[in-house]
Amino acid sequence: MLGRVVGAHGLRGEIRVRWFGDGPENLLRAKRVELADGRGADDPAPLGCEIEGGGRGRAGEVRLSLRGVAGRESAEALRGRLVLIEASALPPAPEGELYAFELVGCQVELASGGRVGRVREVWGAPAHDVLVVEGADGRDRLIPFAPALLRTLDVAARRIVIEDLPGLIDPA
Repeated sequence: MLGRVVGAHGLRGEIRVRWFGDGPENLLRAKRVELADGRGADDPAPLGCEIEGGGRGRAGEVRLSLRGVAGRESAEALRGRLVLIEASALPPAPEGELYAFELVGCQVELASGGRVGRVREVWGAPAHDVLVVEGADGRDRLIPFAPALLRTLDVAARRIVIEDLPGLIDPA
């Protein structure tokens, strides 16, 4: 998952995509994307779209022209969809690093044993990325993905363990 469609750009059908965590390079290099509904298990099949062009947009966004999407209304109809590409289309991550999409779906737990929820998105931020973690109560919690808070990161087991600091999960 590389981003989310946040709206239309102009009148010719370009979409605006807010990219997640890893920067816009992989989106701008892609030849094809899948647009998923993002509702979970009830999602219809993703829409496969060939990319005809693109470029940088507003801060944190790229603009993409997709084959078959013509006009502002068609582009606006895609608002909210998740933008995916095949992992095999990505270059290998540098040694000791990983792609932000690899964190999506990981269970976040506290070092004390409590569960926080599952990573729904990863936001890029100047100091460090931020995990958007959806709890069992449906609330989103923003957790800094900072080395000082990270106890365990096991992407293969889909598990992240963080320090249990007062006020981190719920305000004091």
